[in-house]
Amino acid sequence: MLVAAAVVPCPPMIVPELARGAVAELDALRAACDQALAALAASAPDRLVVVGAGPVEATLGDGGVGSFARYGVDLEVTLGGGAEHELPPALAVGAWLLGRSPWAADRVAAGTAPSPVSGAVIAADADPARCATRGAELVAGADRVALLVVGDGSACRTEKAPGYLDARAEPYDVALAAALDTADPAALAALDPALAEELWVGGRPALQVLAGAAGPGRSGRLLYDEAPYGVGYFVALWS
Repeated sequence: MLVAAAVVPCPPMIVPELARGAVAELDALRAACDQALAALAASAPDRLVVVGAGPVEATLGDGGVGSFARYGVDLEVTLGGGAEHELPPALAVGAWLLGRSPWAADRVAAGTAPSPVSGAVIAADADPARCATRGAELVAGADRVALLVVGDGSACRTEKAPGYLDARAEPYDVALAAALDTADPAALAALDPALAEELWVGGRPALQVLAGAAGPGRSGRLLYDEAPYGVGYFVALWS
């Protein structure tokens, strides 16, 4: 069963080595992500699953390794056991965030052990029905499961955004922020894949996995809601 979930974005610039001189611009985002991961740890799950979109659906039960070399920095991150699986960018950011969280080996409290961590990749073009089924599968059984859901909102908020300015982007992100703040899985499940693609929404499939995992009756809290580079970045907690 799902005991807690956190939603975080996946901008490569969240990694200080990539941001270089602009590192301070995302300090507030990093702090919100740290707060969300601390709350997930406090929920004491039996296992943590990091969920993000990628080219094809995959289950990384024994973890994987990700690299930021594509962004010009020779930096690798490990998720879970760090098997030979290659992490897509979203899960690589999730692994980097975990590396500065209570799940990091050098931060584990004395006499305790971190919950096992695995990865779940949902195909970027998965339809809402498949996303919902995938979410239900991830939390089936008696284990207390926490989800770390990694994905951005629209990327069309300004003229300098990756997808340029689209007037529909801000209303889309406002509605998405409200759904995250109120823990509304029905609103996430109703996200239109076609519109999401037009607005360059990187997190749509992962958010719809959360909708399938959560069900009604949850409480939510939005910790961060900004678009510093014309891309909607959200950090939220569900319990």
